[in-house]
Amino acid sequence: MFNAITITSVHVLDQDEALDFYVGKLGFVVGDDVDLGHMRWLTIVLPSDPNRHLLLEVPGPPSMSEESGAQLRDLLTKGALGAAAILTTDDCQKVYDTLKAQGVEFTQGVEKQPYGIDCAFRDPFGNHIRVTQPTGEPVTITAEDKARWSGRPVS
Repeated sequence: MFNAITITSVHVLDQDEALDFYVGKLGFVVGDDVDLGHMRWLTIVLPSDPNRHLLLEVPGPPSMSEESGAQLRDLLTKGALGAAAILTTDDCQKVYDTLKAQGVEFTQGVEKQPYGIDCAFRDPFGNHIRVTQPTGEPVTITAEDKARWSGRPVS
């Protein structure tokens, strides 16, 4: 029925600041930047994945009411919207070191996980972004993994 996911929305508070971060620091490139009069249609893509766009969207009209937009903007700045994106890499430590040197604030350093090696940071607006270096092998989750992720002691 469907062929692909081509556009995913990421909420931001300022599209120019989002460009500075996503293009200037993370290495995305502009896909579309169109002034529609009532809104700016701004997408970015990874050079290695040019058919998958992230729409950098300011919450509010025309996609939602101003009231809903204000509520969403409040949740965004609190970091309460969950993961905005999970980006994959062949070298998680190198990505971490590079972005840390550029002033990106990480919420989790590089850690070995059952599914690979990953780290996490937030964009300037509060979006949670993970960077993962997948193992490329089948994943087995142990009771210890589940306990560590939940914060509960292993029984």
